[in-house]
Amino acid sequence: MGSDSHQLVPPYRLIYESINQGLVIPFLGAGASLNRDPLPAGDDNENKVFVPTATELANYLARKSEFPAEETIDLAKVAQYYSLIGGRAPLYRELHSIFNRDFPLSPLHTFLASINHPLLIITTNYDDLIERAFLKQGREFDVVVHITDPSIGDRVMWLEHGSKSPIEISPNKLDIDLKTVTVIYKMHGAIDRQSPDRDQYVITEDDYIDFLVRMTKNKAIPAIFAEPFQASHFLFLGYSLRDWNLRVILNRIQSELRRPLDVTSWGIQYKPSLMERKFWQRRGVEVYDLFLNEFVQELYKRESGEI
Repeated sequence: MGSDSHQLVPPYRLIYESINQGLVIPFLGAGASLNRDPLPAGDDNENKVFVPTATELANYLARKSEFPAEETIDLAKVAQYYSLIGGRAPLYRELHSIFNRDFPLSPLHTFLASINHPLLIITTNYDDLIERAFLKQGREFDVVVHITDPSIGDRVMWLEHGSKSPIEISPNKLDIDLKTVTVIYKMHGAIDRQSPDRDQYVITEDDYIDFLVRMTKNKAIPAIFAEPFQASHFLFLGYSLRDWNLRVILNRIQSELRRPLDVTSWGIQYKPSLMERKFWQRRGVEVYDLFLNEFVQELYKRESGEI
């Protein structure tokens, strides 16, 4: 168990009912795609290929690019170096080869895809796990992907449900009825397994700088998300204090959208430090110490009426 008897437990029923009413925006961080610990009973890791952690991806790209041994290995820095010495296209080909596979779906992705009410789901992951979970359950959804190609400009790619290919559009001109269809917003880009030339990745230091500049110009987050960002609960899954870009995003949301401080949000993080707890609390987020799979299992119990 990630938590002990002396710690507060999440308000599972409140969270479950709020998700089912479309009153929660799930934010999926890197940890939401790992699905390694704990595993379902009778399952194991043998013969499975899992989504790499940021550290694993950084180490892999460092080996491929012969990253200077004296430098600290950080994914954004390593990706920047790879792009500088090898080019952007080879970096994208490398990333495509890594993420172009059917990674095992986690209970979290399956649970979100089972919700009947349309959701706005934010993810900073490059993989397509959440899309595949919705497809497996026959659920309709739109995908909005942040574009990193500077030649295209401040635009996003919008793949509307029922369409075969996405269109490039200004983020403030998206026309989606959030009350009728789930939207998956891939804030840091994503792999496109049908068309590698549409891959987008916010991964290098320059990419993050560009993303933050677009944030300050209100050209990163689509305008139609403003209202739900103001009124909805946030549920942070798989994030930690090391996700400094998320901290900037939260600051912008609070300052630009005037998000009320009394709108409670929740975070699920295994063994958060005292500093991380303070960080989350200052932003109106109650953080709970447990594994994501453990958290989802408890939500399923509320769904089935076991508790």
